[in-house]
Amino acid sequence: MSRFRLIAPLTAGLFAIPALAMAEGGLPQLDFANRLTTYQVVWGVVIFAILYVLASRTALPQVESVLRERANRIAGDLEGAKDAKARADSGIKAAADATAKARSEAQAAINAAMESSKQAAAVQSAALNERLDRQLKEAEGQIAAARGAALAALPGWRAIRRWR
Repeated sequence: MSRFRLIAPLTAGLFAIPALAMAEGGLPQLDFANRLTTYQVVWGVVIFAILYVLASRTALPQVESVLRERANRIAGDLEGAKDAKARADSGIKAAADATAKARSEAQAAINAAMESSKQAAAVQSAALNERLDRQLKEAEGQIAAARGAALAALPGWRAIRRWR
């Protein structure tokens, strides 16, 4: 009974609004004094209720299952993307490590080649210096012999030589 007390004033207010609209010379589609308007409103409510019940029992569960399936597929795709990202990150790290290792090996090979080249150059330089020293001593010996011969050929050299 208490529900009826709440609904009655609301219903009366709902029917009073069109009456006020008509009293002011307003809207004929809200003329509830006309039986046709009342029938149209009642049938509209009945058809809406039937369509609502049909939609809630047939179409809406299908829409809900499609939305649930879509959410599951999105969650699965996100999980797959996270796994792919983790694999890609580990691949990038492995590639960076391999690059760093190759770089260090290449640097070590370059350093070894430089060291062996330096050693070969040092050996070659020592042999060349030894040969040049020998040639220099031979040249100095030849120069000394030529000088001695030239000085011996001079007539007054023996006297100068004694002087010393």
